[in-house]
Formats: sequence, C-alpha cells, structure tokens
Amino acid sequence: MWKLDKAHTNAAFAVKHMLVTTVRGRFTNVDAEVEIDEKDLTKSRATVTIDVASIDTGEPQRDAHLRSADFFDVEKYPKMTFVTRSIERVGEGKYRITGDLTIKDVTKPVTFEAEVAGPAKNPWGMEVIGIAAEAKVNRKDWGLTWNAPLEFGGWLIGDEVRLNFDAELVKQPAEVAAGN
Repeated sequence: MWKLDKAHTNAAFAVKHMLVTTVRGRFTNVDAEVEIDEKDLTKSRATVTIDVASIDTGEPQRDAHLRSADFFDVEKYPKMTFVTRSIERVGEGKYRITGDLTIKDVTKPVTFEAEVAGPAKNPWGMEVIGIAAEAKVNRKDWGLTWNAPLEFGGWLIGDEVRLNFDAELVKQPAEVAAGN
C-alpha cells in the first residue's frame, strides 16, 4: 500500500484573468487511495479526493467567490474526485493517465500527461515514488460557467484551466498496510 505524503503534494490550477494575466491557485486538502503495481505501473490505480473548500488563490475574496454557488458551490458539493480508468506508458518514465474527474456531480473523462520518478529511498529509509501530472480542461464542461463581459471585449475568466498535480507517495510497511 502507498500513502500520499501531503507535505510534498500540490494540486494546482491556472486560468486566464481579463485576457492579460494568469491566476494560479491550489487546493490545500488533498487525499488519495493508491494501489501501485511495482512490476507494471500501467496496472496501478488511484482515487484522488480534494476538499474544494480548501481552495487558495492568495486572495480571500476571490476564494470566497470560488466557494460560492457561482462556481464550486462547496455547501452542496464539498468534494471533487479523480478516479483512474487507464494508465498508458508513452516513454521512459512518461505516462498518460486517463480517469473520471467529478466536480459538482458532473463526471467527465480527463487525460493527464504524467512523469513518474522512482522508486527511491528517502533519507528515513522509506521507499517513495513521485508523480507530476498536467492536463487542460474547459471549466464549463463541469458547470463552472460564471463569467462577466469585459468593457473592451472578451470575458473576465478564461474557459481553459490548466491542472497540475505533483505528489510524493510513500510505501507503507506491511503491518501498516494490513491495518495492524
């Protein structure tokens, strides 16, 4: 069994703002159930769960708006999930991970381009694996449609959202994995 090292995990996003800059944010409360097939990573599986209220863009008013019914509606939909469907090896340490992303009870397939590093031993003797994954999605596909027109044309918020997920997974000793 492998466990997500939350201190070395980042679930982030980036979206255009007013056509001129990029707003970046992250979710600070992320968890995952991971089964890694060490002989064939394409047979591995994961379910990633994100507490949507943990959104952090560095601007409290924007974060409150993103938590509201205009966007994520965290009162009604507190979690988003990604569940792997397939993993395809596309090169040395490179994978294409396809799964179901659920936001606001809308589930759509998403494919991440990923790099996997390891396994390696950390300074405490634990076996670790790192993953860096990226995808682009259209936020409107999940009902995140709020926007405002700009005086000079265009829209306040871009539709394309870049998703980045970086994680370190730690192999659990057999007695921990067995629940002892």
